[in-house]
Amino acid sequence: MPSVEECVVSQEQSPGGPAGTAVREQSVAAEEGRLQRHLGYWGLTAIGFSNILGSGWLFAAMYAAQTAGPAALLSWVAAGLLCALVALVMVELGASRPEGGGTVRWPLYASGRLVGTMVGWSVLLSVGGTAAEITAIMQYAAHYLPGLYNGHTLTFTGLGLALGLSVLLTGLNWFGVRLFSRVNNAVSVFKVVVPVITVIALFASGLHSPDRLTAHGGFAPYGYAACLSALSAGGIVYSVNGFQAPLDFSGEARNPRRSIPASVLSGIGLSVLMYLGLQLAFLYAVPDGLLGHGWHGVNFDSPFGQLALLLNLQWLSSLLYADAVVSPGGSAYVGVAIDARHTYALAKNGLLPRFFMRVNERFGIPNRALALNLAVIVVFLLPFGGWQNIVSVMGDMYLLIYASSAVAASVFRVAARDRLSGWVPGLRWISPVAFVVASEFVYWSGWHDLRLVLPLVLVGLPLFLFLRRDASSTPLAAELRDGAWLVVYLAVITVLSWLGSFGGAGHLSAPWDSLTVAVFALAVFWWAVMSGARHLAAAPQDAEVG
Repeated sequence: MPSVEECVVSQEQSPGGPAGTAVREQSVAAEEGRLQRHLGYWGLTAIGFSNILGSGWLFAAMYAAQTAGPAALLSWVAAGLLCALVALVMVELGASRPEGGGTVRWPLYASGRLVGTMVGWSVLLSVGGTAAEITAIMQYAAHYLPGLYNGHTLTFTGLGLALGLSVLLTGLNWFGVRLFSRVNNAVSVFKVVVPVITVIALFASGLHSPDRLTAHGGFAPYGYAACLSALSAGGIVYSVNGFQAPLDFSGEARNPRRSIPASVLSGIGLSVLMYLGLQLAFLYAVPDGLLGHGWHGVNFDSPFGQLALLLNLQWLSSLLYADAVVSPGGSAYVGVAIDARHTYALAKNGLLPRFFMRVNERFGIPNRALALNLAVIVVFLLPFGGWQNIVSVMGDMYLLIYASSAVAASVFRVAARDRLSGWVPGLRWISPVAFVVASEFVYWSGWHDLRLVLPLVLVGLPLFLFLRRDASSTPLAAELRDGAWLVVYLAVITVLSWLGSFGGAGHLSAPWDSLTVAVFALAVFWWAVMSGARHLAAAPQDAEVG
C-alpha cells in the first residue's frame, strides 16, 4: 500500500474517473484511520449537551414567557420533538456511515459536488459563530473586568483577551480527543449544576402564586398559536439547536452504531428537561407586581440574575454571572473542536487544500485544520465595520446541514439500501418530515438574518465553478442538474422570507407563510431525492464510501 504522501501526490496528478476517485478515497481512508476512537456514550453525550446549553438558557425562559405565557412549556416540548425528528435522520447516517466531519461528507456523497460545495461553504462560514461566542464571553466578563467591551465591539484589551482565549481553546483541543473529552466532561458538570441549583433556589425561595400557570390571562393568554411563535421569537428552537455535535465525532467513537444514536437523543432529552425546569422556575418566581401588563410586560436585562436579587439571593446572582462566562466558554470549546472536524472534512471534499486533511499520528487530531480555524476565528474577532452583524447570524448557516442530511438519508435508502443500518424504522416518512422541519427552522430565523445568510450561501455556486476540475469525469451539465434543487431552494426561501411574517414585508401572513414553506419544501425534497438517486446511479462509488 502506498504511503499517505504518495496518495496525496497521486491524487493531485491523477485525472478524473474511477481510478482517480479510488486514489483520492485511499488517501482519505488513510487519514481517517489515524483518528483515535476513544469516545464512548458519556463523552459524546457531554459534547452534545455542552454544545446545546450555552448562555442562551439565561434568557430563553423570559423571551418564551413574553411570547406565549405559561403555554411556553408546550413550546419546549414541541421543540424537543421537532429536533428529535431531525436528529433521527442524522443518527441513522452517523450510525451507518461514521466518519470524521460526517455532516459535511454525507451531502457530497448523496447529491454530488455542487451540493457538497455549497453546504461545505456554509459550514466554513459558520466558523464565525465560534468567534461570536468568544465575543459574547468577553461581554459577560466585562461585568467583572470593565473595559473589555465598549458596547459595540471589543476594546484593545478585550481583543487581546479574546485572542488569548482562542489560543487556549485551540491548545486544549490539540493533544487528542481523550483530553478534550475529559475537559469537556468537567465543564458540562458545571453547566448542569448551575441551572439545577437555580431551579431549586427559585422554588425554595417561595412561590409567589400557586395558581400562577392559570392566572394573569390563563395558561395560554395569547392563544395556543403563540406557542408556534415562541419556537422562533422566543428563541426556543435555537436554544435546543446544536444537538448534531456528536455526529461530527462519529469517526472517533468506539462503537458509533450504538453510542451515536443514544448520545444525540440523550443530549436533546436532557436539555429539554433542563429548559422545562428553568421555564417553570421563571414562571413561578416572577413577582405578581411585575405582571400588571401580563407576560408581555416582563422584561429583565439578566432574567435569572435579577430575579435572584429580587428574592434576596445575592449568592445565586453571583453564581449566575460566573456561569454566563463558563457556559458560552464550554460551547466555544466544543465549537472549536467541531470546526476542526468540519475543516478536515472540507479538505477531504476538496473544498480546501488536502494539506489540511492531515491527521497528526501521535494525537489523532487534524491539527492543521485546527490551526486554520484559529486563524479564521482571529480574523472574525477583528472589529472591522459591518462584520459583527454578519458574524452574529453565521450560526444560522449550519441549519442547512439538517435539510441536506434528510435528503442524503432518503437517497441512500432508495439508491444504496445496504449502506444504512436500519436503526431508525419509518425512515421513508421521517426523512421528508425532517426536511420540512429543517426548512421551517431556516425560515423562522427571520428576514433580518436570512437576508444576509442565504445570499452568502449562494456564493457557493460560483465557488463550485471555480474549484471544479476540467478533468472531472462528470460533465458540468450533469453536476449542475444534480445540485440545481439546492440553488432553487435557497432562492425561493429567501423570497418567502422577504414576503413572510417573520420580519419580512408581511404579504404572507401567519400561519399561511409557514404552510407555504412546508408545501414548497416537500416538492423540493422529492426533486432532491430523485436527483441524488440519479447521481449515485452515475457515480456508484459514492454509495460505497463510509
